[in-house]
Amino acid sequence: MIGPLIPQGIIGPEWSNVSGLLLGMAFGFVLEASGFSSSRKLAGVFYGYDFVVLKVFFTGAITAMVGLLYFSYLGWVDFSLIYINPTFVTSAITGGVIMGLGFIMGGFCPGTSFCGAAIGKIDAMIFTVGMFIGIFLFSEAFPLFEKIYYGGALGNSLVNEVLGISKGLFALILIVVAIGAFMVATLVEKRVKKVDY
Repeated sequence: MIGPLIPQGIIGPEWSNVSGLLLGMAFGFVLEASGFSSSRKLAGVFYGYDFVVLKVFFTGAITAMVGLLYFSYLGWVDFSLIYINPTFVTSAITGGVIMGLGFIMGGFCPGTSFCGAAIGKIDAMIFTVGMFIGIFLFSEAFPLFEKIYYGGALGNSLVNEVLGISKGLFALILIVVAIGAFMVATLVEKRVKKVDY
């Protein structure tokens, strides 16, 4: 849970759950400090007036990716020991569409709804209750969706492997894409703000 500290024997495995709790609390704090408990701010990415969601999560993904690459080069992390969720294309696309619709209608994603609920926002609480109802209904009706869920299985594949390039080159490409996305997002925000005034 906390990088290479447990696998390297620096701290014992009994700290795994404790570290998970502390990191979860820190993540929630950062979400709240970034304004992610506000459904207006979260929905802003869809309307073009606030791209903080894109910027924060893109930055987090790139930081984690580059950190893992350096940890690997230093011998602190063994990529073969990292669990990779198997890819199911059909369910990924279907789930992405459903979550996107839920995000735009409710103004929250699962993590940010808990963040909003924790500070007493009623809309976030209702969203969280709806999410649990959805989870329950899906689990009960899973046999009906099983073929869709497991459709388009690609195994434990990485994007760079599918593209046939190295991890380092993919990281460089993604960083360039992120910088481009940040620049475009900033231009769109400025245009939308001008129109508002």
